[in-house]
Order: sequence, then structure tokens, then C-alpha cells
Amino acid sequence: MPPEYIPTEIEKKWQERWAADHLYEVEESDPRPKWYALTMFPYTSGDLHIGHWYAMAPSDVHARFKRMQGYKVLHPMGFDAFGLPAENAAIKRGIQPRKWTMDNVENMRRQLKSIGAVYDWRREAITCVPEYYRWTQWLFLQLYKGGLAYRAKAPANWCPSCQTVLANEQVKDGQCERCDTPVTHRDLEQWFLRITNYAEELLRHDGIEWPERIKIMQRNWIGRSEGAELSFDISHLGLPEKDLRVFTTRPDTVYGVTFMVLAPEHPLVPALTAPQRRAEVEAYVESARRETEIQRLSTEREKTGVALGTEAVVPFNGRRVPLLIADYVLLGYGTGVVMGVPAHDQRDFDFAKKYGLPIPIVIAPPDWNGKDLTEAYVAEGTMVNSGPFEGTPSEQGKAAVAEYAQQKGWGGPKVSYRLRDWLISRQRYWGAPIPIVYCPHCGTVPVPETELPVLLPDEAEFKPTGESPLKYVQGFVSTRCPQCGHPAQRETDTMDTFICSSWYFLRYTSPGYDKGAWDPERMHHWMPVDQYTGGAEHATMHLLYARFFTKALRDLGLVSCDEPFLRLFNQGTIVLGHHKMSKSRGNVVTPDVYVGEHGADAVRMYLMFLGPWEHGGEWNDAGLNGVVRWLNRVWRLALEDSSVLGSVVSSEEARRALLRVTHQTIRRVTQDLETFQFNTMVAALMEFTNYLGQVWQDRTADKELWHFARDTLLLLLAPSTPHLAEELWVRTGHTYSIHSQPFPTWDDTLAAEEQITLVIQVNGRLRDRVTVPASIPEARAKELALSQEKVQPHVAGKQVEKVVYVPGRLVNIVVR
Repeated sequence: MPPEYIPTEIEKKWQERWAADHLYEVEESDPRPKWYALTMFPYTSGDLHIGHWYAMAPSDVHARFKRMQGYKVLHPMGFDAFGLPAENAAIKRGIQPRKWTMDNVENMRRQLKSIGAVYDWRREAITCVPEYYRWTQWLFLQLYKGGLAYRAKAPANWCPSCQTVLANEQVKDGQCERCDTPVTHRDLEQWFLRITNYAEELLRHDGIEWPERIKIMQRNWIGRSEGAELSFDISHLGLPEKDLRVFTTRPDTVYGVTFMVLAPEHPLVPALTAPQRRAEVEAYVESARRETEIQRLSTEREKTGVALGTEAVVPFNGRRVPLLIADYVLLGYGTGVVMGVPAHDQRDFDFAKKYGLPIPIVIAPPDWNGKDLTEAYVAEGTMVNSGPFEGTPSEQGKAAVAEYAQQKGWGGPKVSYRLRDWLISRQRYWGAPIPIVYCPHCGTVPVPETELPVLLPDEAEFKPTGESPLKYVQGFVSTRCPQCGHPAQRETDTMDTFICSSWYFLRYTSPGYDKGAWDPERMHHWMPVDQYTGGAEHATMHLLYARFFTKALRDLGLVSCDEPFLRLFNQGTIVLGHHKMSKSRGNVVTPDVYVGEHGADAVRMYLMFLGPWEHGGEWNDAGLNGVVRWLNRVWRLALEDSSVLGSVVSSEEARRALLRVTHQTIRRVTQDLETFQFNTMVAALMEFTNYLGQVWQDRTADKELWHFARDTLLLLLAPSTPHLAEELWVRTGHTYSIHSQPFPTWDDTLAAEEQITLVIQVNGRLRDRVTVPASIPEARAKELALSQEKVQPHVAGKQVEKVVYVPGRLVNIVVR
């Protein structure tokens, strides 16, 4: 009778042994080909829930599989440890964010180790420790020196609840993605990164294997539009600025402009406002700032606007048109100025009708009779009332007008992007300080690299003012200018935490290195990441930012790869009660309880058996119990006393059958692991276990053949249930460790079926099935199909036009 399977004892033993033997530590000197496998590191929220395991355990299975395939696998782990949630949680508990975060790191590290993963813990990266954010600051300085980081006053997305600025990507449906508070706007001095410099390159995904939906999401977010930038003359107003520039995708309609609209936040609005209009304009601007973008862009609300009392001149026809502001124009899109062409844009049409503005038709619909329009005509047509372009098809007119504008100095062809530069300033404490000093004599001065890191002070006072708590820490703010030595002040904003996660994969290659952010030689050895896994919700934030960072660092000569992640796979979401797990709903499943009762291997295997990994699934205790029973059967089966098979002589038929099923299982498991189809991989292993159980019961395998099949089962299980497989491998007389063994390979000849079921159809409808040799010739298959008793009534008296044979599957008889 085999001993009892006690997973908690086994798992603790092997985790300690693997750590003591440095089994999963990987060195660059290892001659095997490299495989850099990476899972998005977790935020330090306090506890890992089963959703974290759902992301991490299957990715570890894949990494182990590649390791057994002969790769030296780098599969590191770390912690995304800066950020607003940590700061808010610490404030709520009356402790410093540093303590709260590092306590969480300790707990989550313990939980992560219980997974039994191949993490090389020597390479751990924690983004909130000075040893890490020193290099985050260093990278900011490289971007600053390279002209990719700049400071500008701009309207920022503002969350009144979180009391901080949000990047565009952190605003979802007009609300803060963290707390769902409606987002408003504030004018603030902000730090930006020039991600727009890379818009065109970020549209391309050359040489990487990513899900199509992620590529589409990124392209849509970048939002490339072809058109023209046109200038409208305001030189008669006596301002330093002589024109207003507009981006439009319809330059063919420029002769129909009858008004121009600026975003209320546009910096020229005060100068363009006539004195008698100032009070009303200022009131409207203030009102617009209190609205969300969703409210301002709604197609259902009535369009509002206020005239500035000044005009611009359309250079194409000399028409003077009024200037207005309206909340439906956003400063962050295009130039923040739009040309009003009411005859050919429905929004402009409604606006013009409300305010009594002219609606000249400049694109004639087919068969137009010269009458006024009852709604805007937005389709293609023929240019009319358009000067030298009279009679030009509007599609041709787009390029012709753009070229004409370029010749006249009124603009020209232009490509515009929806993407905006990345706003990285955060008015919060718990983030990497921006390494900049403001000197009254020298201006904006970068902190010398030798003085990094700029350390966060241990104490800070948190006030609901919307200003960084660092502003009130005098010992932090007051400093001396690195250039002239006079008193100066530090920048008190901290960096968006997505900066930290935009380069962590580079730090993993050499985390202890102190001469730079990474050791160039070791970084070149490992990069790019061969396989990245994580949630699709990061498509337009982390995944886009990491690509931008890599390309920018490449151009600065710091990395040599164009893309950070060669392959990407997005897992789905595990739910409970049909809802995504969250503490607020009270439906979080904590893995510790289940690991303590059933073992990590059972939890790992059940998470993969839930359903396709990319789809996610519903957590169910009953399903876990089924996996536990199966693993107990594996335990008992593997430890059966094979000496009783000493006198068994396998028949040739039984031998071929067992070899066939074994090689078929190797093929199925391998192919499923390669493509992350974990649920069908588990099903194949369960079927193989059941088959071996019957073989054992019937005593149809000799000792040698049984050992081969049993050992194959253990090797196939090793990536998924590493502790169980290790224990059984050693108990069955093998040398430690199973995780240093090669993964089984299959022989297609041995895996081939000896017999197949041939489907017989008449005119595409099923009429019979017959069992035939797998090697049946085509002529014999057709002959057999025509002779079947169930087929005869459907062909009798009819003309057989043709017989189609699909090898190994079916025969279709076409009759008339």
C-alpha cells in the first residue's frame, strides 16, 4: 500500500531543497540558448488573491516547460511598489507608506514562494527602494538630456478625490480609473515625456507576436489621421501670434468655414477676447473646467458656446469669421482650434443653426438642385463655391487644397495623432522624486548623476490641498543649485509609477549592478523578453509605455533592441459569483487556505483546468476537489509495486497500444503547452492517468514498458505539479532532480492510429461510419463506402457524379 500523499510536507521539503541547491538560479555563462520568460509583476496591495495565482502559476508552468526543453530560463519576480493606493492605504492606517509597502512585500514574497515557481530570487526588483529608483531618476535625466522630457503648463486631468493629476490613459469614461470620481481639469506646470515622437513607430508591431486585439487597441489609441494643417489670419489683432492653426481631415471644405471655435482652455483665449466679452467668456471657461470630457463630448447634449468678439480671416477666400469658444473643443486634441464648416459637419451645423451663423454649401451632393440643406452633408461630392477648385471631386480636393495651402504659405499636408505626450507629474509623496532643481539664477537644473538618488524623506504631512506632501518637507525642498551653489528648491512632484514599470524588465538582467541601471553586457544577453504574459487591460498604458521607453533608450544608445517583448499572451480573469474579484465586493479568494489544505500543486493544476487561459473562468471549490482526487490517483498509481509485473509479458498488440497512447499524450501535452492551452493539456494528462490505471489493473504491460509509461507521466506533470513530480521521481528510484530532465518527445510513427473511424456521407449528409485500417488506400476507401448497406438506399437508381475522399476522415458520395 503506497504511503499517504501529504502535499504540504512534500512541498515545503522540495522548496527548501531547490533553494539550498540554487536549482533555479541562472547564469549568463550557461551555454544553453536563453529564454527570458516574464510575468507582469504584482502591485504591493497586501495579499495575493487567487487572481494573482491565475496570472503567475500557468506562466511558471510554461517557463518550466521551456527549461525542460533545453533552454536556460530567466523567470524573475519583483514588486511594483510605488503608487497612490499604497499612499492612501498608509494614510488610512496612520503609518508611513514605506512601512506599509515593505510589510506587504514580505507577505507577498512568502506567498509567491509557496507557488513553487522557478523564480530566481537573487534578481528581485522592488521599485520603491533607493537602489531601484536611483536608476529610475537616472533614466529620467537621460531622457531630459535627450530632449524627450520637458516641463510645460497645461490643463491636466484632475481627480478631486485622489487629489492628483492623471494621465489620459488613467481616465476611463471621464472618471478616475482608481476611484470612479468624475475627472475635472486644472492648469498646472507638468513634466511630460515626448511619446508622440514615436507615434508612427508605435503604430507598427514588426517582428513581434502579439494578440491582434492588443495591436488594434494600441493603433486606435495612437489614432493616426491624415489631413492638413491650415492657418487662419489674426494679424490684424496686433498680437504676437499672427495666425491660428487648425488640423482637419477635410481640407476640401475650407471654403465653407463661417466660424472658428477654440477650446475654453486655449492659452490665446484671454488675448483674443474683446473687453466687452471678457466677463461672459471667463464665466464660460470656469464652467467648462468643471465638466468631464465625456460630458463635453456628448452628442446628446445641446451645443453651447460664447463669442470672443473678435474675428479671423480665411486666407483662401478672405472671409472674416467670428471666433468663439465651446466646450466640445478640447485642447488636448489637434491644435485646440477647429474650423466651423456647418454645411458638412453635423455638430457645426447644429451650432450654426443655434447661433444664426451662415451655412454655405461647398461640397455638392449628387444631383444637388442648389437648395439649402436640412442637415449637414458629410459624404463625398463635388467642390462648389470653392474658388479655383470649382468642380473638383472632393476626394481629390483634399490633397489639392493641402498642396495649394503649402504653396501659399497657409499650411500644408499633415499627419496628426490622437496620442498626447505622456504626463508623468504626480502631486503625491509615494513615488520616485523627479531629479530637478529650480534655481532663481540658473533656472531648471538637473540633479547631477553623482548625487542620485534624490531620496524620499521618511516623514511627510498629508493635506487635501492638491499639492505634493513633499512641498511641506523643508529639509527636502530646500537645497543648493548644483551649478552656482545658491539656495534653490527641489521639484516636489513625483513620477508616474508607470515609469518604474517601463524598464523593470531591464533591471532584472543585472539587479545588483551599481555602475548603471543595468550591466550592458548582461542586458544584451537577455533582452528582448522572449515571452511576456499579463492582462489585456494594460494595452494602452504599461504595454505602450514600455515599448516607447525601449525605443527611446535605443535611440539614446542605452539598449540595442527595438521592442521589449517578442511574444505576448494575455490571460483572462478569474471570477467568483460571476464578478471580478475585489475586496469591496468581498469575493476575494485567498490561496493560502487552499494551499495549506490541498497543496500548491493542486491549486496550480485546478487554475489551468478552469477553461482556456485567455478566457478566464469561475472559481469553484468542487472543481478543485476533483483535481485533488486525481492527483491522489496519480500518487497511488506511480507508487504501485512494479515488481509484480516481473512475470508479465506484453503482447505485441498491448505494447503497440501503450506506446501509441503514450506518444499521443506527449504530442498533445507538448503542443498545448507551446500554445498556452493549459485546460486541454490537463485533460490529456487526466485521460492518460485513467488509461494507465486500466493498464495496471489488466496487467497488460511488462515491467520495462510500465516504467517507461509511468516515468513519461511524471515528466509530463513536472512543469504543472513540480513538487509532486519531484517526490514521485525520487521515490521511483530516479536521481534528483526531475526538473533537470529533458521533456519527453514523441515519435509520429508510434503515435499514429492503427485504425480510424471513416465517416461516409451522401451529398454531405451522414449515412454511416466504419472502422478501417489507418493506412487504407483511397480506392479501397471509396469502394468500401459505396458497398455499405446503410448507403445503398441513398445511391440506388441515382447517378454517382463523384466520390470525394478526405484521407483519414471521410468519404462523400455526390449523387444526382
